[in-house]
Amino acid sequence: MGKYIVKRVLSMIPLLFVVSVIVFMFIHLIPGDPARQIAGVDATIGEIDNIRRQLGLDRPLVEQYVTWITGIFHGDFGISYSNNMTVAELLIPRFPITIYLTICSITWSALIGIAIGVIASINRGKTLDLVGMVIAIAGISLPNFWLGLQLMQIFAVDLRLLPTGGVNTWQGYILPSVSMGAGIMAILARVTRSSMIENLNKDYIRTARAKGLPEPRVIMRHAFKNSAIDIITVTALQIGALIAGSVVVESVFSIPGMGRLLVDSIGFRDYEVVQALILFFSVEYMVINLLADVLYGIINPRVRYE
Repeated sequence: MGKYIVKRVLSMIPLLFVVSVIVFMFIHLIPGDPARQIAGVDATIGEIDNIRRQLGLDRPLVEQYVTWITGIFHGDFGISYSNNMTVAELLIPRFPITIYLTICSITWSALIGIAIGVIASINRGKTLDLVGMVIAIAGISLPNFWLGLQLMQIFAVDLRLLPTGGVNTWQGYILPSVSMGAGIMAILARVTRSSMIENLNKDYIRTARAKGLPEPRVIMRHAFKNSAIDIITVTALQIGALIAGSVVVESVFSIPGMGRLLVDSIGFRDYEVVQALILFFSVEYMVINLLADVLYGIINPRVRYE
């Protein structure tokens, strides 16, 4: 397992290089000029060119990339064009907000989604199975921004039970986490049900039942344990998608997290902030998938990597 982890970490290095190049080129090739944004609508061509030189945007793209990536190795992600703060100063206070929102979302969605999937698989073709799949289809079909607006209208405006936005209190995380996690809950429910049904039809399950093992033990210790790899894989992918998908929900609920910062920075053509955020999302996606691979061997001893 140790050798496998080292190999995976080393394989991430060239992948990160490729991602950094794609991110840098994509950001600099989209329409818009941050120098013009900073200078304002009444600025002269000379003033715009002067700002462009100050920002280093007049240099060749290759030189700009080398400067940027070299700075990252030294912990310098650049200076924000919009407020002259370092990118690190902008990200540090927003990082825990997005991470906590993601943890809340994945926690409730995983617990409920997996429970629905297990119950539906045990009662295949029955009423509970039908109800569970209806909930799953509804969760997948509802866009998170639309669900967020409806939840805000009902629980914040009409019933006045929860705040409409912000995360000043723990109640502020409830509606955003429900909006973000509904689709994940539905996906996990369907994956769990499908994997459990497949495993419940295997010969080792029939053997366990023939030995007289209690049904709960057969389901949880045998069928569910072998379904865990599929569930972990999907959960890991969804955690990465949640952090990246926080862009919409944070904008709807006015949450000062990394997702909303990304939207604001794209609108201002703040290259340094956008590059840092997208690179961060890419790194966390790789790390989460690495952790998922490690969990495979921990949960199921038969899955070992040399």
